[in-house]
Amino acid sequence: MSEYDYDDLGLVAGLEIHQQLNTETKLFCNCPTRLREPEAATRTFTRYLHPTKSELGELDQAAVEESRVDREFEYLAFDSTCLVEEDDEPPRRVDTEAVTTTLEIAQLLDMEPVDQAHVMRKIVVDGSNTTGFQRTMLTATDGVIETDEGTVGIEDLMLEEESAQRVEETDAGVRYSLDRLGIPLVEIGTRPDISSPEQARDAAERIGMLLRSTGKVKRGLGTIRQDVNVSIAEGARVEIKGVQSLDDIDDIVRNEVRRQVELLDIADELADRDGSVGQVQDVSDVFAETDSGVIGGALSGGGKAYAVLLTGFDGLVGREILPDRRLGTEFADHAKRHGAGGIFHTDELPAYGVTEAEVEELRDAVGAGPEDAVALVADDPETAELAIDAVADRAEQALEGVPEQTRDANEDGTTRYLRPLPGAARMYPETDVPPVDLDPTEVDTPELLTEKVNRYESEMGLDPALAEQVAYGRRMKLFERAVEMGVDPTQAAGTLESTVTELRRDDVPVENLTDGHFEELFTLLAKDELAKEGVPELLTAMAENPDLTASEAAEQLDLGSAGEDEVREAVVEVVSRHEDQIADEGMGAFSALMGECMGALRGKADGDVVSDVLREEIQKRA
Repeated sequence: MSEYDYDDLGLVAGLEIHQQLNTETKLFCNCPTRLREPEAATRTFTRYLHPTKSELGELDQAAVEESRVDREFEYLAFDSTCLVEEDDEPPRRVDTEAVTTTLEIAQLLDMEPVDQAHVMRKIVVDGSNTTGFQRTMLTATDGVIETDEGTVGIEDLMLEEESAQRVEETDAGVRYSLDRLGIPLVEIGTRPDISSPEQARDAAERIGMLLRSTGKVKRGLGTIRQDVNVSIAEGARVEIKGVQSLDDIDDIVRNEVRRQVELLDIADELADRDGSVGQVQDVSDVFAETDSGVIGGALSGGGKAYAVLLTGFDGLVGREILPDRRLGTEFADHAKRHGAGGIFHTDELPAYGVTEAEVEELRDAVGAGPEDAVALVADDPETAELAIDAVADRAEQALEGVPEQTRDANEDGTTRYLRPLPGAARMYPETDVPPVDLDPTEVDTPELLTEKVNRYESEMGLDPALAEQVAYGRRMKLFERAVEMGVDPTQAAGTLESTVTELRRDDVPVENLTDGHFEELFTLLAKDELAKEGVPELLTAMAENPDLTASEAAEQLDLGSAGEDEVREAVVEVVSRHEDQIADEGMGAFSALMGECMGALRGKADGDVVSDVLREEIQKRA
């Protein structure tokens, strides 16, 4: 795909960054924020949700469309699940740790906190919250960040509760896990100041760095999500949800620009052809004797086949608007929202068991001419009718160009239809939680990760690559605690980054290692009760048996730090066995003997100490 002139197209983009906070408890209850495996659930319960009106009596269109899909929501509850999470008890006061962290983030974004945060309800009826809404509160406004392509304004900073984790689709609806529901989450919304795909990624990376600088955000897949709002001058605002990786953001923006350009070209072509959308018709009789498995199976089970005439659409329904996605794919996305498996259309027929004769009879049945297309859905009567109506509605939008909508990010950088854009009618006040007074004067501004890197280099002597690796790593706080305990900074950083990485490559289960394991190890190093050479072996033992403490593992492995007398005794023993080699080679024998000495001491002595003693003993005999 050739790169577009984004200035010429009038590209405007903005970001919404959602980041989980690493608090002890959830936002509105005292349940832990630890994620669990679905298999650990102790019970389940089900709910059916429907939209409610706002204070002004309005219904949000996105919620209305969501409610048209009849689904049962099943929730996995755990031994830690409380009545607040089940919506059987009012929420408690807002978690103070989450509020403090949010104010720190506001300072890093140069934002102005509000005097008092009021909790609002945001209608969500996709089952991701047991209440049918998400609790959220505005905490700060009017911030700014810098990117290589200029300033990007930060419009608002929200503190809200995380949604439930979607586990799987079921025959009746969707299964969710309640372990994630209620984890504190900040939402950072930029102004629409982004004008290129590269700037979108740059802005997201900058915000991500600021968030991690607090040291109080969760790390790992799913803990941070990016939503991207994209439009071009003749297109429309489209919100793309759930971009998991920073590496995908620029591709997502490029692909959305391409999609909007292609849809505008299609709309122009339809205007030239005087395109229109006809009435939905029952065409079941056309396929009474069909060999198509999908259509025949639907009809034999009492289903119906419905079709809609798309005047002027011939060749356009099958036109590619994204890699491996066509206008017909857009139609199918809308049909699938109502339970249909997909659609057929004449740009791809005859195929799938549908014969050329059936295609001609179908075209005759709806009055299609040479420039026209026909879309078809076969399913149970209710599903088929709802699905073909959704296809007809989307075809009507194609006549106009680009519809405003919310889309879901796919793993390949493309997107699919999710729901209409939500409106203001989805928000209304939460009456169960009192307002929160915000006092930013009691909050210290965290040190930026970029500043940490410079400090690790200048004050601790780390090389630039290791300094950046440990500053941006998940165990940055552990590193700083180790240095405070007296561990050499390079040794502490190397243990947490390089050594752990090497052990992982050797299939050691390093994911079993906790902060406590590392703190115990650093305590031994700080007290000179463990040589640095014994660190990999000790970590391996604790990873393979997480119940072991560092002291217990060191004792089992005989990894206690050897004193100078023990080191000299081991070195003398090795040297004595190789006196002839030393007489012939002198210091040339050092490398071979050094390895043997370290093996004899089995990681109990520092290599520098062993080296010094070995040189001394060789010189005595050379």
